[in-house]
Amino acid sequence: MGPPRNHQLSMTVLMTPDMANFSGKVHGGAILKLLDQVAYACASRYAGRYVVTLSVDQVTFRQPINVGDLVTFLASVNYTGRSSMEVGIKVVTENILAGTASHANSCFFTMVAVDEDGSSTAVPPLRPVTPDECRRHAAARVRRELRQEFEQRRAAAMLAGAAPE
Repeated sequence: MGPPRNHQLSMTVLMTPDMANFSGKVHGGAILKLLDQVAYACASRYAGRYVVTLSVDQVTFRQPINVGDLVTFLASVNYTGRSSMEVGIKVVTENILAGTASHANSCFFTMVAVDEDGSSTAVPPLRPVTPDECRRHAAARVRRELRQEFEQRRAAAMLAGAAPE
């Protein structure tokens, strides 16, 4: 498979008892915190500067994660704007004793590169190469357009004094 390119990142974490919720599974908040850290690491490495989280979209918890599982976060910058980047993250759990792995979670973070003054700053444009990168790039472009359309509708509704749809 070779080493990841600078727009990709893989991180594996052992799920420990301090991450458990009242039902004995890993707390969703613990996973969200790790997801944010992975998104930051992936985006900041790609941009070569500090980044902040703008939004998190489509967090889907497909199944519970157990204490004792190894959890691998597979992150990729899928799309770049002027200063923003979409980072897609796939979460794969591995039950060490059973030798099984499964897809537990997926989500998309929008991260923004900032300069020393906290103002947004340009990031290098992403050049997808592989078929998977091209597919992710196209899907991210659609998500970006849908987000922009939603924000425009929300702003118009707020100006009109109506609740957003």
